Amino acid sequence: MAPSAAPSGLVAVHVAVRNPAEFPEPHPDAHETLRDQWVAAHKYDGITWERAGADPRWLGTDTSTCAAAINPSIFGGRGADEFRRFLDGAASRGETALIIATIGDADSEPRNSVFGADVAHVYFCGFDGSIAGKRLGSGSEIALVPGLDAVDKDLALRIRNSSGEGPWWAMAPRSLAAEGLSGTIVYEPEGELVPIMVDTLGDPVVARWMPSDGKQIWYILPDGINWNTVVGWLVERALPAHVPGALRRVRSPHSLDPDLETTAESSARLALEELEHHYASEKARLHVEQKRAKEAAEPIRSGLLFGTGSELVDAVAAVLRAAGFDVTDLDKELGTKSADLLAIWGEDARLVEVKSEGGQAKEALVADLERHLSTWPQLRPHQPVTRGTLVVNHQRKLDPAQRTPAVYGRREFVATLQHPVISATALFGWWRTEDWEAVRAAVLGQQNHSTEPNGLALTKPENAARRRSPWSRLRRSADPTDT
Repeated sequence: MAPSAAPSGLVAVHVAVRNPAEFPEPHPDAHETLRDQWVAAHKYDGITWERAGADPRWLGTDTSTCAAAINPSIFGGRGADEFRRFLDGAASRGETALIIATIGDADSEPRNSVFGADVAHVYFCGFDGSIAGKRLGSGSEIALVPGLDAVDKDLALRIRNSSGEGPWWAMAPRSLAAEGLSGTIVYEPEGELVPIMVDTLGDPVVARWMPSDGKQIWYILPDGINWNTVVGWLVERALPAHVPGALRRVRSPHSLDPDLETTAESSARLALEELEHHYASEKARLHVEQKRAKEAAEPIRSGLLFGTGSELVDAVAAVLRAAGFDVTDLDKELGTKSADLLAIWGEDARLVEVKSEGGQAKEALVADLERHLSTWPQLRPHQPVTRGTLVVNHQRKLDPAQRTPAVYGRREFVATLQHPVISATALFGWWRTEDWEAVRAAVLGQQNHSTEPNGLALTKPENAARRRSPWSRLRRSADPTDT
């Protein structure tokens, strides 16, 4: 008896098309069916099967030893026999039948008809129902489902990185109806559709179908995906998780059997797993901190750059408090009788008037501040204030980068100013970089900030050494008033 061939290290995968390398392009006058078969086969051009660790079994070859199937045919005719032998082979070994199916046709133009929107289907062998997919428009936003296991998350990331532009089909289980002797019989789908990637409405565009008997696992992906990416995932991640015996039989380098590892292999593998776990944990923690920091910063950012009324006043007050001022909201205590804020730094007390303008700031805004200063002694004679500061969110209808750096540009008027005038964009720039010294200097009038450079581009070299790195800032509290 001749010895059997040594294991190749390659896992057999059933692909329900003719071998594209042996399928020349048909004559233009050939039957449409033959042309469709040629198109279907050549969607698998360019796959580096051996490099990925796989051996494709095309139509006409035995599939009983295959570890997985790609786009099998469940109906009579070409491919149905091969798929049945694949399922029977998996059942005889007590293994799960792992199947990858694509939905839709990326090469066809989206179409609608009087019968409804363009819908594609994936049908199952031996189970009722189907998966229906409605093609989404271009530019659809797709996201990973939170809490995926490692195998499904890896698939989602590979697809997102290689097929991020789509096209995509929004999927849902669909029942089948048939006419019987006693009327219409409805067959509900037998299984569960588990979302992996979803659109903005939460409908799956990549999913795992789990039939009710638990003997099959279907991964349903959009047509047009990068097959090298998917085949690599199949051998490296899906088979080790769902059909590990298939890798051991062929002695695949991707087979991981801890019972057969050396001490060095086990130590390295465990260290790598610990590193990956630590990375995932740290990444999740930093995502939470980033989210908290953004949630804390957004009201101030939005208020300073685009706000009016109380939204702008609250943002200015938050920045002044972060810079160390003792801030009182005068609107809450005195109504509209005085300026918006009272800011105290040591022995220096300032009335702060906050204004917004869609276009250029009116010069009369300065007169409003001076009027509040003149009436202050009648409101609080026990708390002397002699100076004020005007903060203006000018040209707020423009993009911040397009606004003029200074609130006022007329030189003759600027020369008459008796109180500091600060643009909200400059205040934003100092707040964003935590340059509290610049905030205090501007509010207290220790330098002329009526012509201060645009705050969005403001960088002071003398403060660069004091700025914390992004990592250190992430580890601090996200509270913008934390000094």
